[in-house]
Amino acid sequence: MIRNGHGLAGGAEQPGPGSRPAVRVWCDGCYDMVHYGHSNQLRQARAMGDYLIVGVHTDEEISKHKGPPVFTQEERYKMVQAIKWVDEVVPAAPYVTTLETLDKYSCDFCVHGNDITLTVDGRDTYEEVKQAGRYRECKRTQGVSTTDLVGRMLLMTKAHHSSQEMSSEYRAYADSFGKCPGGRNPWTGVSQFLQTSRKIIQFASGKEPQPGDTVIYVAGAFDLFHIGHVDFLAKVHGLVERPYVIAGLHFDQEVNHYKGKNYPIMNLHERTLSVLACRYVSEVVIGAPYAVTAELLDHFKVDLVCHGKTEIMPDKDGSDPYQEPKKRGIFRQIDSGSDLTTDLIVQRIIKNRCGRGLVGSGTRSLGSHTHPRPRPRPQAGV
Repeated sequence: MIRNGHGLAGGAEQPGPGSRPAVRVWCDGCYDMVHYGHSNQLRQARAMGDYLIVGVHTDEEISKHKGPPVFTQEERYKMVQAIKWVDEVVPAAPYVTTLETLDKYSCDFCVHGNDITLTVDGRDTYEEVKQAGRYRECKRTQGVSTTDLVGRMLLMTKAHHSSQEMSSEYRAYADSFGKCPGGRNPWTGVSQFLQTSRKIIQFASGKEPQPGDTVIYVAGAFDLFHIGHVDFLAKVHGLVERPYVIAGLHFDQEVNHYKGKNYPIMNLHERTLSVLACRYVSEVVIGAPYAVTAELLDHFKVDLVCHGKTEIMPDKDGSDPYQEPKKRGIFRQIDSGSDLTTDLIVQRIIKNRCGRGLVGSGTRSLGSHTHPRPRPRPQAGV
């Protein structure tokens, strides 16, 4: 059970009379296939100042430098805005970060991961702001990369469900997929993510429900946390004036039972951080039971239980997992207005993999490894 902050955009406090000026921080990137590594980078950047502005590149700009993105620019704008440490999103941000951009948005400096990034023609994308002393670095999140997530989808194995020895097929993929000509993996090494209590605490920094709050419970896999999830949670959050949204995340084995194949793509620990980073979620239950029981509802003092329009799979005994909240008259189905599912994302990935390539976090276009090229700009350095 992890409590989470749920301040909305623009919630940063501005300094009062006589106080020091607010420090405004700039980040930018593609933010395609956003994962908790991106969220962690933005969390670190926000901690360096008082107000975080994130610039997101257009589809056209990304295609020009890296190949077509998986998600549209509108989807990517909305996804970044849903990250709780982001105060403002700037659409159509320039690909190369300049002093002009920082000055336009009154930013003191920009923040990027601790890796060198180049444009297609070999230019350091942060050269100008570095020379002006308006550049800061944050640590990359080890154990996660878009490369690794794509590998999990394409190989259709379950090696990512545990920290045990990876299958020989998965390890061969991990060892070769992102290597440069010298044989060194320049990205993350495609390592297993290791959860720690410290990392959870960094992501979870919220409050208990207060008198007058409406406690809303939602449950699911929340795998590859994406814009479909964000749309649903935003709708749930907007149902009442003072929402306190609790998200129950099912165990990996439970998800695999009702989803099959190699699902979930992200293990429970990874899914926890992804959901904790969302501004619409107040608390996360790690390893929630599949059936929403009377004990769960009473323990959390739940006022409302919500589910999307996706099919509700019966429990192992054939019963309806939502029969108790339905009996109490507190169950509501919510139409998020989005038809995007994890399955559809995987189909997009496969389509891009077989086509021109895939924009990734710290990856080259996946469809082209024949000709050496300068390392392109990753998604916000994570």
